Amino acid sequence: MSPECVVSFEDRLGEGPCWSPEEGRLYWFDIKAGALNWFAPETGESRRRVLGLRASAAVVCRGGGLVMATERGLAHWRPDAEDLRIVQPVELDAGFRTNDGKIDPKGDFWWSTMDDDGGRRPGRLYRTGPSGDTEGVLDGVHIANTVCFTADGRRLFLADSSVQTIYAYDTADLSHRSVFAHTRGEPATPDGGAVDAEGFLWNAQWGGFRLVRYAPDGRIDRVVPMPVGQPTSCAFGGADLATLFITSAWDGLPDADRDAQPLAGGLFAFRPGVAGLPLPSFQPTFIDPAPGAPGEESGRSD
Repeated sequence: MSPECVVSFEDRLGEGPCWSPEEGRLYWFDIKAGALNWFAPETGESRRRVLGLRASAAVVCRGGGLVMATERGLAHWRPDAEDLRIVQPVELDAGFRTNDGKIDPKGDFWWSTMDDDGGRRPGRLYRTGPSGDTEGVLDGVHIANTVCFTADGRRLFLADSSVQTIYAYDTADLSHRSVFAHTRGEPATPDGGAVDAEGFLWNAQWGGFRLVRYAPDGRIDRVVPMPVGQPTSCAFGGADLATLFITSAWDGLPDADRDAQPLAGGLFAFRPGVAGLPLPSFQPTFIDPAPGAPGEESGRSD
């Protein structure tokens, strides 16, 4: 099957799809609009909420809700009360924002930052554990994307979109890395990704009108055409984790290209014939479940 648009919010920069098994929802962001979106495929319900700050990646918490990587640090979102609180402030350098992120098999949240001026200055990759301890673990990546792990957690796939390259890192020693795949010389740039149950990496490729499935050795296994030029990321979801959801963007498209791509910025879905790799929930011990706890910032979406 070919990917079909299931939600058309016309995201300027759709990113960070994240499936919540407990809620039966896919969450994702429009970074440039400072918005959080969600879609429940069983009912067809979709909603959009403006957060008042830019967020880009999230992990699902045990018991519901999300921990998000935002321009002001980590935030906790409670969908039942539409409550957003900064729970782990992180001061980013001026002009920087968060970008990609994913949970690893051990339950740590990895998330990246980048210079909003096209990645001109290098960003950083952070890791946050359930106790809230946050550390910078990797520097020198200008536009960190993909952020996916093998099932055993020993291998991290991380793209630097600025050099059109996906690297494989040894998580026990991040100084050990190798080139996994690249798109240099092509009008396609590796962006966000997801690992399936067979250990293959799916990658959305900005500018390429395509998704690419890579074998564990980096060989191209499959290319899936997209009806939009700027797919941004993907995540498996649905009750059987057998639906692949793909976010997209219209940011930077000339008017003529945007007219030719009326679905740009939409959320797409298809069943690729393989299920996704199940991801653990984040189990934070540093978050007070009560909104508005002393010393925390609280806010509501619009």
